[in-house]
Amino acid sequence: MVNVVPNDDIMGARVEGLDLSKPMDREVYETIMHAVGTHGVVCFPDQHLEAGELKAFAQNFGGLEVNVANSFMDDEHPEVMILSNIKEDGKPIGLADAGQDWHTDMSYSKDIAFANVLYGIKIPRRNGVPLGCTEFANMHKAYEDLPDDIKQKIEDRTATHDFNKFWEKMRREKGSTRPPLTPEQRAKKPPVSHPMVMTHPITGKKVLYANPGYTVKIDGMDPEESDEILKFLFEHQLQDKYRYKHLWSENDVIMWDNIGTLHNAVADYGPDEPRLIKRCQVMADKVFDFEFKATA
Repeated sequence: MVNVVPNDDIMGARVEGLDLSKPMDREVYETIMHAVGTHGVVCFPDQHLEAGELKAFAQNFGGLEVNVANSFMDDEHPEVMILSNIKEDGKPIGLADAGQDWHTDMSYSKDIAFANVLYGIKIPRRNGVPLGCTEFANMHKAYEDLPDDIKQKIEDRTATHDFNKFWEKMRREKGSTRPPLTPEQRAKKPPVSHPMVMTHPITGKKVLYANPGYTVKIDGMDPEESDEILKFLFEHQLQDKYRYKHLWSENDVIMWDNIGTLHNAVADYGPDEPRLIKRCQVMADKVFDFEFKATA
């Protein structure tokens, strides 16, 4: 029996009694969709998956993206990306600095993402405490608490999102070894615009869709006012009262909603503390057709 246990926190839940390597029926699919939409992030503990099984689970929820960087992909399943600080024969086996600041994946793309699915294989620990946690911020709550005048200013606005903003921030602020994007990579991900306020396809409630990682300006607004409002929004949405921290265990699979949350990968571990995670990025080509049925 599948059991969804909400966290005693601002967001998050644990899904018990489910083996993700097995095919799922419609009832289980709907249970997971409800959980992800209403809780923002869910954890499936004690999973044991091959790359193909992770991919098969993730693609139940939408098409899978192949990362624009075109590197550190599983040999047989390019939709599965490897996130790791491990080196073999002096070469990295995965992307070591993925997501190390607040952002929403794929907001920089014309076709946005619905969810991330990550599988923790090696989790670093220090003095018994897991490192490399993933933090989340609740954009349902952040929108609800906005002052009325800010809601009015952004209600019918779009904002521009640019993939290169986060990429260059990683290179500049994190001491990353990743090279600049090539002209070909930039051409694949040009800046795009999205509504700043979206109606969430599962909850039916409004969410704030702007993030410090990729959002660069409010379209059609005076640049000074745009900068001022974005600064306010970025500070507002990252208040502690909206945030939840997932502490990883080996064999956790976590799945989170990219429409209703922001996330941040905390890099508090060293190069001699190995971390290995595999990731699938689920696009939002299916979730907007999902019919949400409220549950008690």
